Amino acid sequence: MDRTARAFWLRAPGEGEIRAATLPLPDPDEVVVRTLFSGVSRGTETLVFRGGVPASQRTVMRAPFQEGDLPAPVKYGYLSVGTVEHGPAALLGRTVFCLYPHQTRYVVPASAVTPVPEDVPPARAVLAGTVETAVNALWDAAPLVGDRIAVVGAGMVGATVAALLARFPGVRVELVDVDPARAAVAAALGVGFAAPEQAVGECDLVVHASASEAGLARSLELLGDEGEVIELSWYGDRSVCVPLGEAFHSRRLTVRASQVGAVAPARRRRRTHADRMALACALLADPVFDAIVTDECPFDDLPTLLPRLTAGELGALCVRVVYE
Repeated sequence: MDRTARAFWLRAPGEGEIRAATLPLPDPDEVVVRTLFSGVSRGTETLVFRGGVPASQRTVMRAPFQEGDLPAPVKYGYLSVGTVEHGPAALLGRTVFCLYPHQTRYVVPASAVTPVPEDVPPARAVLAGTVETAVNALWDAAPLVGDRIAVVGAGMVGATVAALLARFPGVRVELVDVDPARAAVAAALGVGFAAPEQAVGECDLVVHASASEAGLARSLELLGDEGEVIELSWYGDRSVCVPLGEAFHSRRLTVRASQVGAVAPARRRRRTHADRMALACALLADPVFDAIVTDECPFDDLPTLLPRLTAGELGALCVRVVYE
């Protein structure tokens, strides 16, 4: 087998490069995957790229197949779709999703890949990890029929949450963002859109995914009495002021964290990580998710793409990386 590969590495905060890699010989229970596409998880990967992971969280934030240690040098990423070139017969030739960094080919245990359903295009399957995050968030949030819900932050995760909420019967979903261009994304997903100052309040539930202090404050303002904010943002090394004064206590509001690293408590006894990922892949049969992949770039352009994303020069939601 061809054991050569190339991988994207963060050489130092703010500096990326493509490095050559040599693949290990696979064991019988391992697969060799040739990458077709990967996705840039903009929020987390730009935070990692700028070196913004606090020292206390560097172990917690390790990607499943990360090499090196944060802040750098490190090979980081977790949205990869490829074809199995070598492995068990049941997987040979299959398109699979794996939580692997940006690399042209790689070897992982067969149990680490999830077959992509035949009705899901491989190019769309790069969103599987993000849909998994959204599924976990909604297991935490437990929206009800007829709820009034705002999703604050129309980034990659927020838009994916809104796309899933649009399927709930009788639910009013409003995607809230400071960028008016995100209105087109909301329309494609089948949900409403509003700027923060125009968003409709008295919500039963607000999902916050803007990773901004202002977004979290506005999320609390949009709640009705005894409403709940599900906090999906991760701020890394930034301190955030949460407005817990004024009417926070008298209105009995709640802020609750949701994080994909563990299956939500509501389903933890009956669903495994593999179950959750398989569900995420199956949900991607809906073409509505294509609206979340807004940009593409060749694999070789990653060293120049990440600085532009981190600096805010690109307004992309998900950037799909294309491999030869």
